[in-house]
Amino acid sequence: MPVTAIVGAQWGDEGKGKITDLLAQEADLVIRFQGGNNAGHTVINEYGTFKLHLVPSGIFNPDALCVLGPGMVVDLVALSTELRELEASGVPTANLRLSERAHLLMPWHVALDRLDERERGRQKLGTTGRGVGPAYSDKVARHGIQAYEVCDERRFRERVAHELETKNKVLERFGDAPLDAQETADAVLAAAALLGERIVDTLPLVERALERDDGVLLEGQLGAMRDLDWGIYPYVTSSNPLAGFASIGAGIPPRRITRVIGVVKAYSTAVGEGPFPTELHDAVGDELRERAFEYGASTGRPRRVGWFDALVPRYAHRLNAFTELAVTKLDVLGPYEEIPFGVAYELDGRQTTDMPPTHVLERARPRYERLPGWLADLAGTTDRRGLPSAAQQYLRRIEETVGARVGMIGIGPERTATIL
Repeated sequence: MPVTAIVGAQWGDEGKGKITDLLAQEADLVIRFQGGNNAGHTVINEYGTFKLHLVPSGIFNPDALCVLGPGMVVDLVALSTELRELEASGVPTANLRLSERAHLLMPWHVALDRLDERERGRQKLGTTGRGVGPAYSDKVARHGIQAYEVCDERRFRERVAHELETKNKVLERFGDAPLDAQETADAVLAAAALLGERIVDTLPLVERALERDDGVLLEGQLGAMRDLDWGIYPYVTSSNPLAGFASIGAGIPPRRITRVIGVVKAYSTAVGEGPFPTELHDAVGDELRERAFEYGASTGRPRRVGWFDALVPRYAHRLNAFTELAVTKLDVLGPYEEIPFGVAYELDGRQTTDMPPTHVLERARPRYERLPGWLADLAGTTDRRGLPSAAQQYLRRIEETVGARVGMIGIGPERTATIL
């Protein structure tokens, strides 16, 4: 079976959780390969509605092994809370594993994240304040603590005390309260105890899955426009959501990844700061946000909304080489008689279909085509050919401008509301 990477082709919040949940029903191994609990995947299925922040979206298949990969930064306290909430809803979590090489997101990372955002003032990045950036910074600076280190309590406590010697100086310098080393270590160790023997070397699990030709899903977080290297820097996340990093963040040879699904919404949304060329700042945008209930899964913040910007997933396709697209929330556009569709940017008196760097992109103005709407409810449609002709035309225009075929179409929030 193919090894499939599922990645966001816009700014994040495209519906990757739903696509992973759907495909995970036939998967044997599901791996989150980057990020932390700074963004969430909303999943709606027979168990209910869930907002997953760390746990892979394959957790609802008890026969699939779910791994938090070494490319992640993991807040063990947040993870233990998420696991308890799942179990309280009847979702078994015994099939979860945490890579011993994943880095721990510690309480001081949260404190430093909020401090940094506060001190940036009007230059803030719009982070969630969950500590992900400082955790990755410590990883790169070789101050990070890996998950396996909680297994040696004495040494772990020494590491915590040592790190807080410098971290507390920073907090106190800016008027924030210092953290207590014993209380900090106690909280993390208590959360680690809940995981028990589920902190493991995940490389043998991956190798066995590949030897058996199992179905493997690699689940990314956020999207291409938030990629640390290729996104709208500095308004980006602190890791790489692209398929290329899936190999590193999951621990899987690059040539084994043979299917890459780019997930796009039928329109555009973003959480956080930075340029967003097709953003709507009027009542039309407010109405679209409310109809689609566009609020961040992690923070509850209203998402910025806009029309489909074909340059964004086209750029993501150039970076990921999608084998197919999954278009979500097509049903949301049902009431519109005419739908603006972004096909180019006006930039300094010229037109371009390339993606400029951040501060140039801030000057870009979108050029739209006007596509006919379908004025129909798509509920119950089971085949692409059964969609209204205007909806089929809209999907073809996505394929033409992005350069990849549409393989899945979301027409509702539930797992079952998907045309394959």
